[in-house]
Amino acid sequence: MSLTQARPASGAEAMETVAPAVDLVLGASACCLACVFTNPLEVVKTRLQLQGELQARGTYPRPYRGFLGSVAAVVRADGLCGLQKGLAAGLLYQGLMNGVRFYCYSLAGQAGLTQQPGGTVVAGAVAGALGAFVGSPAYLVKTQLQAQTVAAMAVGHQHHHQSVLGALETVWRQQGLAGLWRGVGGAVPRVMVGSAAQLATFASAKAWVQEQQGRLYGGLADCLVKIWRQEGPLALYKGLGPAYLRLGPHTILSMLFWDELRKLAARGQRQGT
Repeated sequence: MSLTQARPASGAEAMETVAPAVDLVLGASACCLACVFTNPLEVVKTRLQLQGELQARGTYPRPYRGFLGSVAAVVRADGLCGLQKGLAAGLLYQGLMNGVRFYCYSLAGQAGLTQQPGGTVVAGAVAGALGAFVGSPAYLVKTQLQAQTVAAMAVGHQHHHQSVLGALETVWRQQGLAGLWRGVGGAVPRVMVGSAAQLATFASAKAWVQEQQGRLYGGLADCLVKIWRQEGPLALYKGLGPAYLRLGPHTILSMLFWDELRKLAARGQRQGT
């Protein structure tokens, strides 16, 4: 079907429809993969936020100064691996929070709620709230593990956990079940706003692009001809540099993850036979 023949999709319809259970797995997996690359930023953010906690400005040492300085400080104190402190807890949090979030959002889409006015915003907010609640214990432990370092560079309270499970057990033993959800009151509104904006914006933006493409071009050949005539042949290469810089690393990582996941799936099938 050509682009001119395609029926414009609404924000909800622009999202591919898959089973909620599949969305749970895909959402959790995708966010866990991203977490591997963003966790160092989380470590630095945690150290900077805890530095000088409840102390008057200028009355405490500042081992962490700026982003690059903080990265260097973490590496000096904990080695390169220190930038991935709390990764296991971060993966657990991403898996739980985003798995629940995408599952609930997919359920809302399946029920037709996201096709109602404002439905994507409401569904995104509710899904985010539920995901944040479920993942809150993992987020708590992640933050505590990321803060742990040598005494000379320590900021905030040091909990001295040895593992994710050990940390969960310690919190449970010392503070009870409610202790695992400490801070959930701040986490839920934050994730609600972010989730509503993220999911609603993505659906709307995708629908807008599809609608605009449908109005402007009647297919690939029509697109090429119109650009050539109106903007000249060089316009076909607009944004080549930034596109290559983004697409190169993205393609390598995407193919690597795809290949490894296929290997795991094939191994699972062989073991099941």
